[in-house]
Amino acid sequence: MPEITSPDGTVIGYERSGDGPALILVDGAMCDRAAGPMRPLAALLSSSFTVYAYDRRGRGESTDTLPYAPAREVEDLQALIAEAGGEAYVYGISSGAALALRAAATGPGITRLALYEPPFIEGPGNAAYTARLRELLAAGRAGDAVALFMAHVGMPPQAVDGMRAQPMFAVLEAIAPTLAYDDELLGGGRVPGDLASAITVPTLVLSGGAGPDELQGAAKATADAIPTAEHRTLDGQTHDVQADALAPALTAFFSG
Repeated sequence: MPEITSPDGTVIGYERSGDGPALILVDGAMCDRAAGPMRPLAALLSSSFTVYAYDRRGRGESTDTLPYAPAREVEDLQALIAEAGGEAYVYGISSGAALALRAAATGPGITRLALYEPPFIEGPGNAAYTARLRELLAAGRAGDAVALFMAHVGMPPQAVDGMRAQPMFAVLEAIAPTLAYDDELLGGGRVPGDLASAITVPTLVLSGGAGPDELQGAAKATADAIPTAEHRTLDGQTHDVQADALAPALTAFFSG
């Protein structure tokens, strides 16, 4: 497995496929290369790009270094851009979109940026979720932290209970501490206007037409805050966007 070392010593595992301009894929919460949407997407994009999929710190084959700070995750992504030749297109989904946005605003190397449904959703429950999540993680209650996240994003209680009964739930428990990282990246749910306004590269913000109004609104608000952004809706898609619906939009944008 190829790997790079971030400036703070964190080892980041990644995989590369295809040929063409470099394109880095950034996962959202509770996902890594082996369990998430990026491998199917990479398979469709690799005919046009050299695709890099990586495990964000604290997940999969990557290590972690405490204390966490969003700037350290930006450094991880910048290290992978350097490995890819110093310039890359970047696509991020959900909280990974928040990370990609921050990286594009604060450092060089990203030449085109695509974001899918960054969940910048303000609400009265965000502060309580943040406090309870950190309380559970500090107490070592990883399973309860994962269940809290699932409920926070709208999963019905019976579905959460069903997930906890599955063998794969142990994999989610192992990366539960990274939920606090995603939560910190989202900054309470506000679109980070100072960061968004600093982005100067061509940007595409996507949302699913069949998803919740809140996520569609968040995508539009994010696009409005980025001077170089356009917003597009993928008809029939939800937050769990299908690779075969997403890949043509990304290919057209990054090839433009």
